[in-house]
Amino acid sequence: MSAGPGATSGIAIVGAGIIGLYTAYHLARAGAGPITVLDRGWLSNGASGRNGGGVRQQWETPATVRLARESVAAYRRFGREFGFNIWFRQGGYLFLAESEPELRHLSGVTSTIRSEGLDGKLLRPEEVPHYAPGLDPGGLVGGSYLHSDGTLYPFPALWALNEAVVREGVNLRMGTEVTGIRTEDARVTGLATSAGPLVASVVVNAAGGWAGDLSALAGLPTPNHATRHEILATEPLKPFLDPMVVRLRDGLYFSQTMRGEIVGGLTMAHPTGTRAGMPSSSAFLRAMSRALVGLLPSIRHLGVLRAWSGFYDDTPDGLPVIGEDPRLRGFFHANGFGGHGFMLAPAASRRVAQAILGERSDLDPGQFSVGRFLTPPADRPVEGLQLG
Repeated sequence: MSAGPGATSGIAIVGAGIIGLYTAYHLARAGAGPITVLDRGWLSNGASGRNGGGVRQQWETPATVRLARESVAAYRRFGREFGFNIWFRQGGYLFLAESEPELRHLSGVTSTIRSEGLDGKLLRPEEVPHYAPGLDPGGLVGGSYLHSDGTLYPFPALWALNEAVVREGVNLRMGTEVTGIRTEDARVTGLATSAGPLVASVVVNAAGGWAGDLSALAGLPTPNHATRHEILATEPLKPFLDPMVVRLRDGLYFSQTMRGEIVGGLTMAHPTGTRAGMPSSSAFLRAMSRALVGLLPSIRHLGVLRAWSGFYDDTPDGLPVIGEDPRLRGFFHANGFGGHGFMLAPAASRRVAQAILGERSDLDPGQFSVGRFLTPPADRPVEGLQLG
């Protein structure tokens, strides 16, 4: 069904990234509908096609750990469920600490994940190179490691979900921009789009880095802000590195793909917002090269094949925004995942679907509700491990 005069969809999901597609899949499998997914770009145009493919369970808050653990289980069975190989490889995640405060931070994270049943390890400096051969341990005071974390290849996951939702009868509308949110009596009634109006009683904001802009169209200010992050891929090397490596000090992260490339990024100071687009910069290439060679001296002669960037969708407390907005009935949030939507997508999107279907969640919905930003700040959980 095309958006246009008189077009109707019970549920309209804005954003065809991993969160939007997975949400549509859960809803369609539950018999909800009709469902339309709209995106002004093409498949993999946004952050879901621009990330490093990391999937980890090392987080600070128990709720995030539970979402991540469920997502890892979902990615392990993804090939059987969808018939696509996403090359999910559980080579672990290795976090690096270069100061005692950073090590205490990792100690707290390790305690949290161990309390959730995961076999995390806190490492002494001399133990770190065992997990990442060739790593220069100079300056390290320790690290943490979880063997069941891993990496995947994002594109086949998107292709699989795209085919799955279409098979389930979801109307997928790529190249269709949402230009307005239609409301009546504090309730969603539909969308204005570049292809015409669409009647809908439920609208899901899964717009990633543009989620704050979409909420603003509905007159719903949120504290989400887009932050540009850059990433690169090198020439391939003979495989030598199993885990994703992350350094707390500067957000440096890198892993080796099954093709042998080193893929990674580094936190840089960029203006927030989407206005500047998603270019790459020479400053990033210089900083990333120095950081990588500082930790892995043996790759100093390696060439860079390509570099790109994408948007994180950040929130003040580092936790996603999930559930119905109390200011507008029928408007549901599925955003605020920082740069970790892929990590949490299978489990987080299931909670979004549960909220739309009126089902009770096993996690405290208030922890993820946008309502937490609409009242005076309280003593509430903060997820501070928003890197890698």
